[in-house]
Amino acid sequence: MDLLHITYILRSTPKDIDAIFDLYDQATEYQKKTGGGLYWQGFERSLIQKEMEENRHFKIMVDGQLACTFCIAHQDPLIWKEKDKDPAVYIHRIATNPALRGNSYVKHIVSWATAFARANQRSFVRMDTGSGNEKLNNYYISCGFNYLGVTQLEDTSGLPKHYEHGSFSLFEIPVN
Repeated sequence: MDLLHITYILRSTPKDIDAIFDLYDQATEYQKKTGGGLYWQGFERSLIQKEMEENRHFKIMVDGQLACTFCIAHQDPLIWKEKDKDPAVYIHRIATNPALRGNSYVKHIVSWATAFARANQRSFVRMDTGSGNEKLNNYYISCGFNYLGVTQLEDTSGLPKHYEHGSFSLFEIPVN
């Protein structure tokens, strides 16, 4: 990334919601082309609004432009099962502006999430993704995550629709 570009991670606000959904739509189209058959199937606006109200939805701004968005959770028992008892921060729904892809935003998110986890006495930064996309798995590993393997979900109630089918790769970073 050019040093003239300044990257900021900020809380998302309600005025960002249309731009965020535009990124989600573009990310879904990209997933359909590259993700091995598992892709996002839409999200309820109320979910995103709730995350914003709970200060868990974030955006990355570069030179005043929305470059990327993501959210965090403090618990994720349906996906992480017994490991959810560990104090962790969970990263979800990373979506990058296609015009700005290739600028290592996940590495910015990992750095931010690791600092957030330390400041909030969390032992891990974790994330999941649909299994079967080795290129994406390897990218997450290159960002510092340890690949933990694949899980099948028994209970998907309360999760976005794309969790209803398929298996999911799990990743974590221990926070020291």
